[in-house]
Amino acid sequence: MAVKIYKPITPGLRGMTGYTFEEITKDKPERSLVVFRKNYAGRNATGRITVRHRGGGHRRLIRIIDLKRNKLNIPAKVNAIEYDPNRSARIALLFYADGDKRYILAPIGLKVGDTVVSGANAEIRTGNALPISSIPVGTTIHNIEMRPGKGGQLVRAAGTSAQLLAKEGDYAQIRLPSGEVRMILQTCFATIGQLGNLDHSNIKLGKAGRKRYLGFRPAVRGSAMSPRDHPHGGGEGRQPIGMPGPKTPWGKPALGYKTRRNKKSDKFIVRRRNSKSGR
Repeated sequence: MAVKIYKPITPGLRGMTGYTFEEITKDKPERSLVVFRKNYAGRNATGRITVRHRGGGHRRLIRIIDLKRNKLNIPAKVNAIEYDPNRSARIALLFYADGDKRYILAPIGLKVGDTVVSGANAEIRTGNALPISSIPVGTTIHNIEMRPGKGGQLVRAAGTSAQLLAKEGDYAQIRLPSGEVRMILQTCFATIGQLGNLDHSNIKLGKAGRKRYLGFRPAVRGSAMSPRDHPHGGGEGRQPIGMPGPKTPWGKPALGYKTRRNKKSDKFIVRRRNSKSGR
């Protein structure tokens, strides 16, 4: 996929780039595989804003993606490669031999007319899903389960891939895109190949309005607020933050502050991302 550069006939187009969509083969989604998406604008079940700077955005329909790949040993033919507004990767529409239709994440090299299959005896080929125990060491994979049968949770963004490094006992060691090496049960499923839409990271939005289409609202600088609203606020004119390091609106350190609380899964992390000591 190539990046499209716009002719700068307006200020917004001057720094904007977009997709060519040359890999897309179908404009409208499969009606049986879409549901309406309600926008909660960063609010939780009680109506409180738990994620700031969210809201608005273009109207979207949710494409139901088969992340479990639990239709075993039934071949499926790729009918179309489609755009999904809810994710950075492209999706592929599969027509199964028994008449079922499902969406999966589209890896690089998967084309209309290709056949994919899921199961322990599947061929090591792009788009096929297998348990990690059946995948050779060194293989590039994506859409990796963390618990057997739960569905893929890791490596689902455009252009990402993980590598199977080793197998030992019930677990396999996998290097994730962040550089973290993690142990995952060999009974978990993963899909062969690297996800497509590699140029996603090269896209420049070019204007504030395009960010609003994605459902992001403006973020106000803390230094522009009052002292009661933000630790950086207050003062006559522009002032330095006046404290050791920048803070969040709630007074927590904003840079380099560890927020991980899940100690139960620490034992599964062999090497942390960006680690200097190897742990």
